[in-house]
Amino acid sequence: MKNLVTKSLKYIYKLESKIAFYPTILSLGGMFFAFLMIFLESKGISGYLIEHMPLLVVNDGETARSLLTTFIAGLISIMVFSFSMVMILLNQASSNFSPRVLPGLISNSRHQIILGIYNATLLYCIFTLVSIEPDGNKYQLPGFSVLLGIVSMTLCLGAFIYFIHSISQEIQINNIMSRIFSTANSRLKELIDNQNTSDSDFPDTDEWNILTSTNSGYIQDISTDSIVMIAKENNLQFEIVPSKGFYSLKNSPLLKYSKSCSDKIKEDLLSAFHYSKSELIEDNYILAFKQLAEIAVKAMSPGINDPGTAINAIDYLTELFLLRIQKNDKIVVLNEEGKPLLLESSISFKQLISNTLAALRMYCKSDILIVEKLMHMLSLLLSSDNIAMLTSKDVVKQEIEKLYEDASKSINNKTDLKELETYFNTL
Repeated sequence: MKNLVTKSLKYIYKLESKIAFYPTILSLGGMFFAFLMIFLESKGISGYLIEHMPLLVVNDGETARSLLTTFIAGLISIMVFSFSMVMILLNQASSNFSPRVLPGLISNSRHQIILGIYNATLLYCIFTLVSIEPDGNKYQLPGFSVLLGIVSMTLCLGAFIYFIHSISQEIQINNIMSRIFSTANSRLKELIDNQNTSDSDFPDTDEWNILTSTNSGYIQDISTDSIVMIAKENNLQFEIVPSKGFYSLKNSPLLKYSKSCSDKIKEDLLSAFHYSKSELIEDNYILAFKQLAEIAVKAMSPGINDPGTAINAIDYLTELFLLRIQKNDKIVVLNEEGKPLLLESSISFKQLISNTLAALRMYCKSDILIVEKLMHMLSLLLSSDNIAMLTSKDVVKQEIEKLYEDASKSINNKTDLKELETYFNTL
């Protein structure tokens, strides 16, 4: 039962990232509300209000039709403009920044809700207009429903003004990078707070049985709680082979298990792996490093030439790396008695910093400002109190040497080279 609830919540969470999720829900709500008002009008709600509160009822049929017809035409125009603005935003973000930022922009619930309000009001006005009888008197006219249509249209105008403000803010690269950083920062802190600090040794898994994948795609999320529950109930131990966020091919190793188990258990284990063709930072913080690095590289391209954006991206990367060195590369989950049940590996610090800086070195090595900024980032990592492991220090030193080697071959100005050499020697 718990697995079913977990799967349902995961499915709903995935749906929320789709641009049509909230518009669909709100549109259905607007349609059902229109049917509810038609039912209440058939019970005489407008007639009752005309007798007791006439100001709340539109009692002229021609006026009601004109208002609703105008609302429908206006809402269609507003929706077309709003959807066009969304498409322009996505196209500009993809061209100027990185295609990887698109899922985060599409999943913006505020814009989805605004589009849903438009569509819900449009459907409500259409069904209310259809319910007006051609020769009906003031007691048969859905006057109160028309008044609610006026209120809904006023709400739509307010939502439209907010949409213009929000879309103008959302398209700014500083806000995009800030959102990427905030999401990754929260995710990393959550992982650090929940990681196991025990020094328990996990058994050697070389001879264990291997469970292979039945699907292909990005491993977007892994229900470790479900795997741990299976381990407790069946006295098993597991090692998760691929790291979250990696692309898994069909029939590739997914899980190692300590002893043979039934097909039902294997099926439950496979259902704990959630695949996707897209990536979200909420599920995989590594994507934030990719996006920020790609934004910096794109900013340094000849067509854009924006070193200020690249420097801002490196600042965000610096803070994320300082947080990442606090996280263990491997996480061991223990039971109540301290016995290790699950070994989960993530991308190592060495691989993460190497992948991130490889592209930055390639495309930014001839710009002295960016090179010095990268040197400063690496020096902060090297002097951090959290980087206690010798291997991690060696990794940072190697990156400093690689950056200096590439930059010294690409920068031609002798004064810049001398400054860079002085900075390198101090490190």
